[in-house]
Amino acid sequence: MNLIDIGANLTHDSFDHDRDAVMQRARDAGVVQMVVTGASREHSPQALALARAHPGELFATAGVHPHHASEYTAECDAEMRALQQHPEVVAVGECGLDYFRDFSPRPAQRRAFEMQLQIAADFAVDGVGKPLFLHQRDAHADFMGVMGEFDGRLGPVGVHCFTGSREELFDYLDRDWHVGITGWLCDERRGLHLRELVKNIPANRLMIETDSPYLLPRTVKPAPSHRRNEPMYLAHIVEELARDRGEDVAVTAANSTRTAREFFRLPAPATSTLADAAG
Repeated sequence: MNLIDIGANLTHDSFDHDRDAVMQRARDAGVVQMVVTGASREHSPQALALARAHPGELFATAGVHPHHASEYTAECDAEMRALQQHPEVVAVGECGLDYFRDFSPRPAQRRAFEMQLQIAADFAVDGVGKPLFLHQRDAHADFMGVMGEFDGRLGPVGVHCFTGSREELFDYLDRDWHVGITGWLCDERRGLHLRELVKNIPANRLMIETDSPYLLPRTVKPAPSHRRNEPMYLAHIVEELARDRGEDVAVTAANSTRTAREFFRLPAPATSTLADAAG
């Protein structure tokens, strides 16, 4: 399998002591490319630096997560715009709304979200631009309202780490948005509803991610003692996802890889054969 992890928080300090080993374990598990999530003013430049250090293998997003929305000043906006000028940065975000924890006040979240959507709109020409890497939790109505203000002005849209309801999923699919599935699928306490919902996601809208170091799949056996998620577990998520969709694992893997590569406009890995690149 050649897999693409569309959401790995490799700048997290839990990886500082063994990041190279983490990347090698991912390669050994079939992960050929990763998109490193930039989710704050501090970590977005770090995501770019990692991508530049591993050309063709790592790519970056640049944005400010709603948890950090209070830091989204005019200076921060200028920094995010500058980061988007780099070809290694393949998406705007992670940005969106999170009313589950409210680490930033909701008005600040909406303002930061709107400003980052404006960046995406400014970089898009005739609806063609860098994709959006979005976050939404317990804020669906406001999220859809803000997105509606930018109808027709944005490039491709991806809602990462989907954990929501059937209604939310179909609101996204009805707008031709992409959906990222994580190890939340493997959580018997919170993710059982996803087992049925993932059957409804068209192959050309479905992408996979670990969101590591978060969301270690609970069905991984034996579970690592440190409970840290890693990109190498993407293969486990694909196996679970394929079973729930009633597909062969190779089919789910190839389709998700193709979809991610097209969504982020990633080049084929240098080590791939032409057949692998087509998959």
